[in-house]
Amino acid sequence: MKIPSEQPTPKKPPRLLLNPVLARLPAYPLARMDERRRELEEKGAKLFDFGTGDPREPTDVRVRQALIAGVPETSRYPSAAGTRELREAFVGFMRRRHGVVLDPDTEVLPAAGSKEAIFHAPLAFVHPIHERRGVAYGTPGYPVYERGTLFAGGETLPVKLRKEDGFLLPTGALDPAKTRALWINYPHNPTGATATHTYLEEVAGFCREHDVLLFSDECYNDVYSGDPPPSILEVTRERTLAFVSLSKRSGMTGYRSAMIAGDPELITALKKLRPSIGVASPGFVQAAATAAWSDDAHVEERNRIFAEKRALFVDFFERAGLRWTSTNASLYLWAETPDEYGSDDEAYALRLLEEGILVAPGSSFGPGGEGYFRVALVPKLEECKEAIARWEGLAR
Repeated sequence: MKIPSEQPTPKKPPRLLLNPVLARLPAYPLARMDERRRELEEKGAKLFDFGTGDPREPTDVRVRQALIAGVPETSRYPSAAGTRELREAFVGFMRRRHGVVLDPDTEVLPAAGSKEAIFHAPLAFVHPIHERRGVAYGTPGYPVYERGTLFAGGETLPVKLRKEDGFLLPTGALDPAKTRALWINYPHNPTGATATHTYLEEVAGFCREHDVLLFSDECYNDVYSGDPPPSILEVTRERTLAFVSLSKRSGMTGYRSAMIAGDPELITALKKLRPSIGVASPGFVQAAATAAWSDDAHVEERNRIFAEKRALFVDFFERAGLRWTSTNASLYLWAETPDEYGSDDEAYALRLLEEGILVAPGSSFGPGGEGYFRVALVPKLEECKEAIARWEGLAR
């Protein structure tokens, strides 16, 4: 009788080595409540998602038609520089909206959404072994400023934003000896705070004096009621870039389309970098973006709806005794957790989730966000009313 030979125990593969930045990073902040959300969805619970800034209003029909009409019979690689029609449409928008005249050939560049543009920008301008490799940004804030800096080998220089300062980033907190670039973001995510011309002039003056690159994330600049928020390009374009998006302005989050504009020297550097990354927008997306930048009427209609939603929540917050940051811009309302929860914003967000109401805990936006929560005005108007009715039951 033949005895089968013993099979050797298979060796475990060696531990997978990752980029050390990737290995250190925690999960993307807004994904932390996903597990409980999935459980409720599996049970068939109706959820009202005020967590992610992805509005439900339909994209304008003319934009959708331009996209369809732009699909060619034969697909070709797009150019990272974008079509001239797209660049000229954006230049027209900046002239109408901000009174800024840009050169479509030297001062404008398309991007596949502002998120990728923000993430990749430090790759062009941060020297990983230079003594001035710091990138400053406000916190609480958009996590991509930090992450793009880390992957570029830069030093993160978070600056805590305070309610008493109107959540405006104080230039006095910056160390010019370390700072290579500064990110500002107004209207601000997550607080909805806005900046004045005077503040932007102060920031521009600081950056000019200390040779700091100034990057302005203006993703929410065209979402407002009342006075229109200014662009940094109304103040300066010297060593300055504005990042302007169609995601919120035109309801095109899934199209991934934005523009970078400003200093020709910085634009030239990005033109050299970006073809290596492969982030050129497809031609049909550029056609849709051209239609969107060329029209303002659909933006006015969207802003009317956002203003109605904002008014609903402001009235509710007043009735419920919740404290919030007053704003007429952006998609967001930034409110303090009720006193009984202290600074435990995650506990309050989880309690709301049990009622089917999903908000973003303030701590998910970094230090300074503790004790707050963010409401993104994304569900439709009737859904906002239904969610508020549930929330009022909890608040009694």
